[in-house]
Amino acid sequence: QGINDLVTPFFMVFLSEHLPHGRPHTVEDVDEVPPAMLAQVEADAYWCLSKLLDSIQDHYTFAQPGIQRMVFKLKEIVARIDAPLHAHLAEQGLAFIQFAFRWMNCLLMRELSIDLIYRVWDTYLAEIGGTDDANAFGMTYQVGAASQSEGFAVLHVYMCASLLVRWSAELQSLEFQDLVMFLQDLPTSGWSNADVGELLSQAFVYMSLYHNAPSHLRVT
Repeated sequence: QGINDLVTPFFMVFLSEHLPHGRPHTVEDVDEVPPAMLAQVEADAYWCLSKLLDSIQDHYTFAQPGIQRMVFKLKEIVARIDAPLHAHLAEQGLAFIQFAFRWMNCLLMRELSIDLIYRVWDTYLAEIGGTDDANAFGMTYQVGAASQSEGFAVLHVYMCASLLVRWSAELQSLEFQDLVMFLQDLPTSGWSNADVGELLSQAFVYMSLYHNAPSHLRVT
């Protein structure tokens, strides 16, 4: 579950090369692509998805430990950067796993439009290979004798923290049921690249402050 979401940005990017320019694309446009070209699009999208999953393998294995770890890190980060929000969520009995699991599982595919996902993932993908950062976050896995980093996943956690804190004031005014409804349908439909650019910038700030100094995340 969720992997079909992850292939969509790659598929659409490769497919766009074979679609008319200057107008929005629809699902029906796929029927206009010759079978041979469509097969190439599918092959390229599959290759990119495989490379992405190589960096986050334990997100989609039994019990999904990678996602569980990311949700726990998100909770730690929010407790440090916005203690009142963290306390309010706890007071209302809303566990981070109840809303953040989908954020981690689908990498915000269901929270942002596809055009904004292009912008966010472009930045995420540039983080793959950041071995030192990933090791400091405790997010690596072994493939044979080699260690593969999860720089993508590291930045994503801080992006989710920025996303949550953006609505801190609104969230602190809501009770449990309204919190769940709000977080399951974030009001991002009118967002532009500038909005996600601000969140990414804030995510990098948080990462620079806390990522290589994990003791700073301990709430005393």
